[in-house]
Amino acid sequence: MILWLDELIARRLHRLLYNPGMRLQNKTALITGGTSGIGRATVELFLAEGAKVAFTGRRKSLGLELAARSGAKFLYADHRLKEDCERVVAETLAAFGRIDILFNNAGVVIKGTAESLSEQDWQDTLDLNVTAVWRMCRLAAPVMRQQGGGVIINNASDWGLVGAPEALAYAASKGAVIQMTRCLALDHARDHIRVNAVCPGDTFVERWIEQGYYRGSGAVSEAEARQSDTIPLGRVAEAAEIARAVLFLASDDSSYMTGAALVVDGGNTAQ
Repeated sequence: MILWLDELIARRLHRLLYNPGMRLQNKTALITGGTSGIGRATVELFLAEGAKVAFTGRRKSLGLELAARSGAKFLYADHRLKEDCERVVAETLAAFGRIDILFNNAGVVIKGTAESLSEQDWQDTLDLNVTAVWRMCRLAAPVMRQQGGGVIINNASDWGLVGAPEALAYAASKGAVIQMTRCLALDHARDHIRVNAVCPGDTFVERWIEQGYYRGSGAVSEAEARQSDTIPLGRVAEAAEIARAVLFLASDDSSYMTGAALVVDGGNTAQ
């Protein structure tokens, strides 16, 4: 009888710990840049894993459509603006009362060398890819400290770890995000706030078909966009594959990780 009860308890405990859809139960997540691509895939996955989700974006129609379909809360925001960063944190707290997970995903990819980049392109890249990340972390950290802890995930890039041709501003900004992540992790470890970065390689997003790999670089076909001769696995990532890595960093599955840069790039940086 005792053995049977022990086995029953073990089965129930296993289901509780490993049942998909339960890893973010009773958690509230704020995701920036959630209207498409990696952001949208993460919104959908976090909801499936039991989280309450607020997400931001500049494309209002896409945000409202995703909110209506998924039940997540859409907050219009341009994260280049200090007041928008402050507002979305305040509105998330007003709606849900807490922020357990912050995923800084909003960003821009602009092509250019030191000579070809315009002053505006350089500034836009730093404003969104670096300064906005700092602002959101600065706003979320005291909220999480007061709650007793939390998790911050910053979307960096494999190009934050290695050089890339004609991507000076983008690669520099993502290198800054990785270093920011490491410093934040050290500053807030005793606050029980874990801070990690995910470093995706090339990841298929709808924007490529509309605008190209870089902002305004020219549309490409879906078949062309999904294949790669330079990546060892022979293809680019799907947004859902990156979202699963973000889920790992957001959940207790990575409870002993902080200050890490998790590379998900199909082997690109191993070359």
